Formats: sequence, structure tokens, C-alpha cells
Amino acid sequence: MMSYEITRRGFVASGALAMLCGPAFGATGTLDTALINAQVWTGAGGTTDAVGIAGNRIAALGARAVRSATGKTTRVIDCRGAFIMPAFIDCHTHFLRGSTTITQPDVLEVKSKAEFIERIGAAVRTVPNGQWLTGGPWDEQRFGGQLPRKEWIDAVSGDTPIAIPRTDLHSLFLNSAALRLAGIDRNTPDVAGGVIERDERGEPTGVLKDNARNRVLEVIPPPTEAIVDGLVRHGIDYALSKGVAQVHNTEVDWSVQDAVRRLRRAGPTGLRFYSMVPLADWERLAALVKAEGRGDDWVRWGALKCVSDGSLGARTARFYEPYVDAPTQRGVWTVRVEDMREWIPAADAAGLAITTHAIGDEANDVVLDIYADTVKRNGKRDRRFRIEHAQHLSPGAWTRMAKQQVIASVQPYHAADDGRWAVKRIGEERLNRTYAFRSLLEAGVATCFGSDWPVAPIDPMTGIDAAVQRHTIDGANPNGWHPEQRISIEQTLTAYTRTAAFAGFQDDRLGRIAPGYLADLVVLDRNLLTVPADQYLKTQVLRTFVDGQERLTGAGAHQN
Repeated sequence: MMSYEITRRGFVASGALAMLCGPAFGATGTLDTALINAQVWTGAGGTTDAVGIAGNRIAALGARAVRSATGKTTRVIDCRGAFIMPAFIDCHTHFLRGSTTITQPDVLEVKSKAEFIERIGAAVRTVPNGQWLTGGPWDEQRFGGQLPRKEWIDAVSGDTPIAIPRTDLHSLFLNSAALRLAGIDRNTPDVAGGVIERDERGEPTGVLKDNARNRVLEVIPPPTEAIVDGLVRHGIDYALSKGVAQVHNTEVDWSVQDAVRRLRRAGPTGLRFYSMVPLADWERLAALVKAEGRGDDWVRWGALKCVSDGSLGARTARFYEPYVDAPTQRGVWTVRVEDMREWIPAADAAGLAITTHAIGDEANDVVLDIYADTVKRNGKRDRRFRIEHAQHLSPGAWTRMAKQQVIASVQPYHAADDGRWAVKRIGEERLNRTYAFRSLLEAGVATCFGSDWPVAPIDPMTGIDAAVQRHTIDGANPNGWHPEQRISIEQTLTAYTRTAAFAGFQDDRLGRIAPGYLADLVVLDRNLLTVPADQYLKTQVLRTFVDGQERLTGAGAHQN
């Protein structure tokens, strides 16, 4: 620890750091904030015991360096042994949807069909006349395994249209009122890349999968800008309370992009955003970048997301082999492969960043093929292609990813959730290459972590617990589900910080606690590097700093 402190002591007074930390620090050499008596994991290969902040930057590390730069105006925070680390970066969120669920009725935790019906009936009574109920999400695996049917809730919902997403966001559950408004009946044909679930008579059951949802989404009245902005602000506060300082928003529309740009015009957003918009809109995004640049470190854009296939839960993830429990199905392409082959190279040639949702093994391989062809066509550059989920891989796929320098953007909590029932979908053999975090890291694949909020909790502690222990949420795997894919706590924290910053082209200024880096820090009530693994879910966030300013103070923090 001492050698780490000494190597940076001279940096405190250097001209380069003074310029980064602003004119006040350059003139006085005095810190704005000093966090002392702490256990600090820098994310850069070292630990120390104190952090000094000047302006929006890290300016000093270690007790001696911090003490020497502490003045009368410095705010000194005695951390009393608390753990400090770089604030979390969540590399995969659907931020508006997640923000909406905070205020919507929760049906995810119901344990029976009767409770499901009762919860929806109670929620309907709170919906004003003429509005839709879009709360949720739901998961049939938690109440018996049978997909819900419109008949379950028609009696308790009446004329209130209901469109509730499944937990994976790849299915919607509708009542009869919503189906009528969307014009969907027994004569409505399936659409490419989508499925309308039907009963034995051919009638829609109320469950629509992937592209079949679009007809409904088009008729749900969009919220006003004021409502969207309010929801996003609510989500910002919630994310900060979990120690998250930045989210990568992987929504498939422009709602969050537009909202956070509006909020940024009013000042700092408090939470950093890296915004992605649909691949099909690459020309629109390229025009925006040309006209206005790519934003700043509060709100950045210039990235595109493609959704190549569906989900495991909906049986729409694209596999080479059929589903074990649906032998006639191999999944769907939600975007035509021909369109991906055209749009990805074109968007890449325009200098835009690209990530692609791929869950099934065939989908992952096709995306890797398209990425390789794009590099051949457009030449080498620092493009940092990503695959979101990289969930079920073919043999050797992680070796290809490493060779092609494709980033795996994965969500550990999905292993804890899907591990309860995934074997029913695809059998044991394919599970050996499912949520293969350790195999990805050992192959040399840059692997960053996220939540997929609201598909999973935005709380990083749930992802940390899932990555290190791989317990399933039903308690059925106390030694870990496919424990050979467990990873260490330090690998996990790195995926949430340094690699996450790399995935967002910010590794030169975020993801570490190092002199000159932006001061995004989280203070926790226990040292994640040393506590037993069963303590991860009990960990509390005491303080969250973003851009050098404290954005959250937890109830357990000592006030100075």
C-alpha cells in the first residue's frame, strides 16, 4: 500500500493534474473533499486508505498525500473503515422501462395463478378511465409454468386495456380489451420474427412474442415528455441509491435518448448516460452526430443497438438445434439477417458504435460473422463491437470473440434466474456453454457487466452475488448452478468498472480511482474483497459520488 501511495504523491502537485482538477486546485493545491480512514480498491491493481477530490477529478491517493493537500475549506469525511471503489457502470439497461416499473404494480413475485389474477385486478382499480395498464413484469415460471391467458383476467379488468411485459421484455400479455384495440383476433396472421400464442381453437391467448408485440405498442398512447422526464428523474435517484454512476441505455427506440438530452440542457443529469438507438435508424443518428457531435460525459450518444433474436423464456432465441420442449421451434430472427448484413457495415463506415443482442448460439455466430465481414470491408479501427447477452454460445465461440476483439456485455443475474428452468428449454449439453463468464474471461474476451433492468434488478449486489456464487433464486443450487463458470470477486468488480468503462470508450477517465480520473466513487458498508460471499446481498450503499459531487448519502453514513 505504501509504495502505491508514494508513486502518486508527486502527481498531486503536477501541472497536468492541476489543469485537470480545475483552476482552484491549480492555484491552491487544496482538495475540495477528502475521504479518509477507508479501505479503497482502486480498480487499477492497488489498494489504499484515502482519496482526495478536487473539482470533478481524483487528485490524491493515500493518507499522506490527502493530508498534505487538505486545507481549511476541504470537506473531510471520516469513512470509519468503509469500503470505497469506483462507482458501478451498468452496461445494459432499459432505463425508461425500469424507471416506470418503480411506480407500477409488481406481479413478478406472485406465486400462484390466483395471486396473479388478484394483483392485476387490484392494479386495474387504480388506472384512470381510458388509460392502459402496462405494469409488470411477470414470469410464468414463478406461478406454475403455464403462460397466462386472457380469460384469467378479463373478468377483473373489464374495458381497461392491459399490456404487461414478461420479465425478459420479449413477450406481452394482453386482455381481450387490448387485443380488440390492437385489431388482433383468430384471423390475424403471425408476423415475421414474432409469434401470436393461440389456444386449441386458434384464438389468441393474449401472449404476443417479439415482433408480434409491435402492433400493440403502436396503439398504446405514448406518455408526454413531462411524464417521461419525471420517470427518468425518478430512475436516476433510484440508480444512484444502488451505487450506479452511469448506465448504458439499450432501449430500442429514442425515448431515453430524447429525454436525457432534454434533461442535460437543464444542467448535469446526476447520473451518466451512454445512449443507444435502433440500428435501423443509423442514418438519423449519423446526421445527429454530424450536426451536434456525440454529447459529453453526462449524456453521450453515437451508438446503435440491433436485436437479432428473441429470448430463451419466449423460445424465440435463435438456435441451431430445436428447443427440447418445443421440437418444431428453433427461435426467430427479429431483424432479418439480410438487413443486419447491410446496416451494420454501413453504420460502421459512418463511424458509429454498434452492439447486437444475441442469445441463441446461431444468433451469436451470425453476429460474429457479420462483425468479421464488416472489419474486412471497412478496415481496422478502434470500434469495440459488442454482443449483448452472449448467452448461449456454440463450441469455440468465446475464442472467436477474443480473436475478433468483440466485447461480451453480459448480465450475471440472468444465470441465477434462468438457471431454475433453462434445462427444460435446451437440455444439459447446451447449458455447458450458457452464461459462460469464466470461459469468456479465460479466453481473453473483454467482459462487462450490467443488469438488463427491469428484466433484472439494477442493484449491482445481485449481479455480484450471481457471478461469484451462481446460486439460483429458488435455492436449488447451493453449490452454484454450473459452478465451473463462477468467477472471483475482483474479476466481477472489474467487469462492473474498468471493463465497463472500456466498453463505453471511457477507460481513459472512468472505471478506476486514479489521479486525473473523474471522481465517480461508491462508499459501501463492507469490504467486498474480504467479506464472505453470503454478505454481498447484505451490503449497503453509504454514499455515491458522481463527477466529484455527492449525489446520495445513505442512512448508515457518518455525517461530518
